[in-house]
Amino acid sequence: MRVLIIFAHPGRESYGAALFATARESLLRAGHEVEVIDLYAEGFDPVLTAEDWADYLNDTDRLVAKLDRHVSALRRAEALVMVYPTWMYGPPAILKGWMERVWLPGVAFDVASATKKRATGKLQNIRHLAVITTSGSPWWWLRLIRDPGRSMLTRGYRVLFHPRCRITWLQLHDMNHRKPKDLKAFLAKVDRRLSRLRGEKNRGRGDECRKSEA
Repeated sequence: MRVLIIFAHPGRESYGAALFATARESLLRAGHEVEVIDLYAEGFDPVLTAEDWADYLNDTDRLVAKLDRHVSALRRAEALVMVYPTWMYGPPAILKGWMERVWLPGVAFDVASATKKRATGKLQNIRHLAVITTSGSPWWWLRLIRDPGRSMLTRGYRVLFHPRCRITWLQLHDMNHRKPKDLKAFLAKVDRRLSRLRGEKNRGRGDECRKSEA
């Protein structure tokens, strides 16, 4: 498949960077066509300016043209892989800002047609979403508060993708207290799971489209 990796971590020598490298190598080894957008490395500006907000609906084509490389990569992708740390119960601001600026009307969704209607998805090309993240919170606490970061991506944004889009969620909790053996084991898990990455159109007979748990 054509896979787009979005990497969002400021540390070049961080564990997040190791997760990104592992994900990329696993996908390449499996024969996928891999494209990378490293948000911190390219100094992506996550701020939607007042000028851009004014044109958000009235002149969306101008905003698309400003970020044509990013929009084109999103439209090409058959699988989307996000690698980032969970901060303050969600993705880093640079990643959220990337979504706000790149996932535009006419690109990621069509604006709702009336009140009490939701936006309709336009990223039908994306047949697999994989998220690789770490968090300082324990799993039970995130479940207790309904895991806002996970809910946002796997529920709120999943409707923008192919109706049978597969979801793989890989999260290492309690990050601040993990031992080297735990970190190594999670890297191996990421490698193993991404080596089996596929989209709905590539699934085997009898294999139902489903969410994959961490």
